[in-house]
Amino acid sequence: MRSAPLSDQPALVNAELEDAHDFDTWRDLARAWVSQGVTPEHIRWAAASDSAPDLFASKDTPQPAASLRPVTANKRFIELARKVILHSSDTRLALLYRLLWRLQCDPHLLEKTSDADVHALTQLERQVRRDIHKMRAFVRFRLAHDPDGTDRYVAWFEPDHAIVRANAPFFLNRFASQRWSILTPDLSLHWDGAQLAEGPGADPRDAPGEDEIEGLWQRYYASIFNPARLKVAMMVKEMPRRYWKNLPEAALIPSLIAGAQARETQMVDQGADPFQRPPPTSLNEIAEGISTCTACPIGCNGTRAVAGEGPGRARLMIVGEQPGDFEEQQGRPFVGPAGQLLDGHLETAGFDRAEIRLTNAVKHFKFEQRGKRRLHQNPTAGEIDHCRWWLDAERRIVQPTIVLALGASAGRALLGRTPSIAKERGQPYQLADGSQLWLSAHPSYLLRLSGEAQAREQNLFARDLAAVRVALQG
Repeated sequence: MRSAPLSDQPALVNAELEDAHDFDTWRDLARAWVSQGVTPEHIRWAAASDSAPDLFASKDTPQPAASLRPVTANKRFIELARKVILHSSDTRLALLYRLLWRLQCDPHLLEKTSDADVHALTQLERQVRRDIHKMRAFVRFRLAHDPDGTDRYVAWFEPDHAIVRANAPFFLNRFASQRWSILTPDLSLHWDGAQLAEGPGADPRDAPGEDEIEGLWQRYYASIFNPARLKVAMMVKEMPRRYWKNLPEAALIPSLIAGAQARETQMVDQGADPFQRPPPTSLNEIAEGISTCTACPIGCNGTRAVAGEGPGRARLMIVGEQPGDFEEQQGRPFVGPAGQLLDGHLETAGFDRAEIRLTNAVKHFKFEQRGKRRLHQNPTAGEIDHCRWWLDAERRIVQPTIVLALGASAGRALLGRTPSIAKERGQPYQLADGSQLWLSAHPSYLLRLSGEAQAREQNLFARDLAAVRVALQG
């Protein structure tokens, strides 16, 4: 943008802001002077609180001249400027004006990241954004009481920049139902449940030192402290020591770090293989072992373990997810409604159930009690993986040629990952022991469908069994 002739410009203008962090006021002044062609070199930006303005500068605020072209700035600049003006740097106002001035001739200026002014702008914005984040993360309220006896939560915080007012909406949204105050050296915020008020800066001694729930918070922090993931340098970077004095949990950090190694060793010991013994070598040994197994929460829920059923050596092993309500009561796999549906399909496909080894990926029934009913719950991946130790032993003993896994949980117990039945059914997978794995839906899934969907899935299930039948004959 061309500047006005020097003869038309004031020698030097004092751009004085009542609130040096008020973006709207800065924008109005900057727009007026850019419109009149006042170059950045002829403006001295200052806050009204500055003690020594330039004695030779004019304090008049010029009005935009109608004959000059309008001042423009893109959305990105406005967004950055709104944050940068909160920075404590004395150079931020001049930097913003200089960039606004240059944007009139170069609308793509902000895309030039190597430009010194653009680089400085982004650095200041990053520091302000980081300060905003730190305030949201490290404000700790402590319980105090108003003169009328009502509870008020009070926090002390020392920001690097003027971000307190900008952060107010965050705390209003999060703690709208409680009375709170945030005290800082330059500004205080007070929320009474209906209205937000601003007050002057405060002193750290105005905030309560501790409250009765501080011990509870410390116990929570200690419980979530993960020694296995401890990286002291990274922790200090993300939680700078300058904030520690206001954090109740900071008092625990030295001892938690000192004891991290011992706690990590303890965690490793607790997570070690629960089956510290040789695998079973007979089906009876498996049945006896699962009846007392407590390696996962399902084994501790008081239900009866259901062992596999069928020949000790079988060419086909069918693996379901877990015993259901009927199976747990009778102590046999696939004897409930889903088992009856499976029996019908096996007969249609030409299988003899008596020649098939039927078992489950998980040996106990996981359920949720609803009144008198026990509603099925899917086992977690961890529970399936724990119980795989028993299924692997059963497979080594039975030595099936083909394993048919019914449902994703059974597929996980065989593959070590959760497969997509819809995408992966209808084709064999080679297992490490040389047997073939086929995947299909669990019969209980077919029972939950109706109409065309059920008919479609019934056909797919029949097709899967027919494919397994052909594979066994091959």
